[in-house]
Amino acid sequence: MLNKTSRRSPSPGAPALAVLVTGLAVIAGSALWLAWTTGGEIRYTADHGGTRPMWHVWVPVLAGLLLTRLLPPRPPRGDGAPVTRELRLQAGVLLAAAVLFAVTLRLVTAGHAAEPAHTILKLVLLVAVPLLLFRLTRRGAPDREVAAPASRDASDREAVPSSRTARRDATRGQEARERPSAWRRYGPAVPVAAWIVLSFAGPFARPYGDWTSGLDPVTVLVTMVTVFVLNALIEEIFYRRWLQTRWEHLLGPWPAVVLASLAFAAWHIGIQGTGDLPTDLASVFAGQGVQGLFLGYLWSRYRLMWPVLTVHGAMNAAPTLLGLL
Repeated sequence: MLNKTSRRSPSPGAPALAVLVTGLAVIAGSALWLAWTTGGEIRYTADHGGTRPMWHVWVPVLAGLLLTRLLPPRPPRGDGAPVTRELRLQAGVLLAAAVLFAVTLRLVTAGHAAEPAHTILKLVLLVAVPLLLFRLTRRGAPDREVAAPASRDASDREAVPSSRTARRDATRGQEARERPSAWRRYGPAVPVAAWIVLSFAGPFARPYGDWTSGLDPVTVLVTMVTVFVLNALIEEIFYRRWLQTRWEHLLGPWPAVVLASLAFAAWHIGIQGTGDLPTDLASVFAGQGVQGLFLGYLWSRYRLMWPVLTVHGAMNAAPTLLGLL
């Protein structure tokens, strides 16, 4: 008898395609809007009102995406894991928390300083709410791999082999597992390094920051560590590890990457907005949204936190550190 509380993971269908096409259309439309209204300039920091060409963000991202695609391996993804009610509930509540964070922050900070509202809302909606949700829905999917292990190959489906054949196959299998394991752990260093070089050196380099002028080293260090925890760490855990992973299971990899990237981008209007909502949304979707595609693809392909934390940390800290040199 069928279990009415769960079913097999759906293959990508109309909902997944709709999310993917709509999300990419939002990013493309944002770029066209900015090309018409600002000449393609976007805000890139909350520290000041400076702008930079949006393609200066896109080129490093495109290079990172290409290298991530070319370098193996993908994490094992099965097609038979159940989609439980708990998983659907978690995915829906997490997305609602992301939307509520973006909307509330925009309303609260309109005409006012972003702090302390930004930090309080982030801790409540992106940390406390998910942790409470997971506690109440213990049977939800894990954060690193929501899908079942990849289906076994042909040799696993054959009849039990002889002991000699079994030992030989076991040795080969162990060697095969060790090789991808090293790539899975260290392979992301290549696209991450390429993105860093293109983002902070050469013609596409982001302008360096000077907010540390007049501050003592201890204050600078404490501030940067705090910014890393509140921004890179919390955001990557929420938007990639929690939100994107669950929607990947429901929609497939790229629709989930696009969905999480737009949710990640949207809240930035609360700290970078100018009051012109259409242009502010277009700016964050064409800037942070595109950067989110790279972060999301790194997570989808490798299921490792250090690459996304390195990239996100560099977004915030590298201009300051390079400005100190």
